Amino acid sequence: MKRREVIFLTVALILAAVSGGLIGELVGSFLPDGAVKTLFVKSIDIGFSPVSVQLYALSFTVGLMIKINFVSVLTIIGVIVYFRWWYL
Repeated sequence: MKRREVIFLTVALILAAVSGGLIGELVGSFLPDGAVKTLFVKSIDIGFSPVSVQLYALSFTVGLMIKINFVSVLTIIGVIVYFRWWYL
């Protein structure tokens, strides 16, 4: 696998996760309360909260939080299937 393909796959997976999360939140906001709404809106947070270090003249903040919901997992799987079909 070429370096360019790895970069393309990484960017595609990140965009799939972001767009899937956005679509899931949008669809979930229009659904009535129930199991289907919970499936679309419920998400899992992976990562750590921002940590701030404040010095006299400098301030550093480090943090990474990934929010994954059902639709983002589906779009990631779709990108992986598409990548396997297209490049292999």
